[in-house]
Amino acid sequence: MSTEENPLQPPPWLNAPPVDPYPYEETHDLRQGPDLHADLLDLLPFIGVWRGRGRGGYPTIEDFDYAQEIRISHDGRPFLHYESRAWILDEEAKPVRPGGREVGWWRPAGKDKDEIEAILTTPTGIMELYLGKIEANPPRIEMVTDFVARTSTAKEVTAGHRLYGIVEGALLYAQDMAAMGESLTPHLSARLIRVGG
Repeated sequence: MSTEENPLQPPPWLNAPPVDPYPYEETHDLRQGPDLHADLLDLLPFIGVWRGRGRGGYPTIEDFDYAQEIRISHDGRPFLHYESRAWILDEEAKPVRPGGREVGWWRPAGKDKDEIEAILTTPTGIMELYLGKIEANPPRIEMVTDFVARTSTAKEVTAGHRLYGIVEGALLYAQDMAAMGESLTPHLSARLIRVGG
């Protein structure tokens, strides 16, 4: 029976051999890998691996100390890959348990590429779409949620506000959150040192 007579033949890729590893490099180190896209020049100071400590809290939980690593990288296209993982610290700065994680993308927008669109997702079922402004001197990003989506089992988060800045070579940020019936309230703040890139 020919393919014309039986259109339900298996697709040609079904039994194809395995492919080689992903062939395109992504880097957080501007000394190697693909060239930085021109649209990302104002975001260049944020690219790298950052590690440091912060303090968190919210009206519905007890305050806590945490450590965090943020990796911001690119692959030559006009967006940045953002990944953050945190862990809770005890009074002696020893790790207690894993904390928040999120991944996403930052993309310059607007005529002069001085606006930012960011999509951030968590493994706890929350996706946030942020819109904001990029300032080059000093390097600063401020963004607020335009949309928050969550699964039926995720905690109720309705809005967010984030501020990132490079201050004396360190990455400082503050995050406000509206959740669990509370209005926009300070939630996280940290100072991270560049450890890679």
